[in-house]
Amino acid sequence: MQEELGGHKYSVESYWEHMVHDYSGLNFFEIQNLDYIDYLTLRRDAFITKMNQSEKGQEYLDNAYRLEETKPNREKLRKNFGKEV
Repeated sequence: MQEELGGHKYSVESYWEHMVHDYSGLNFFEIQNLDYIDYLTLRRDAFITKMNQSEKGQEYLDNAYRLEETKPNREKLRKNFGKEV
């Protein structure tokens, strides 16, 4: 993830590792030695935890979840469009 602060073009290369460290307490060496799937799982959980800490983050997660849905919520659709269940 690239963050630009102060108008410069420097980026933090270890952003995700730092986030996983803050979430899991593992040091960078332990993180680098994780199986890739384990690392991705911790990274996902760390990201969700961080997003849940702010109202904007929760809104982001709500929208992301909604966009992942592949089946319509028929009950809610019927309620919103006036048809009885």
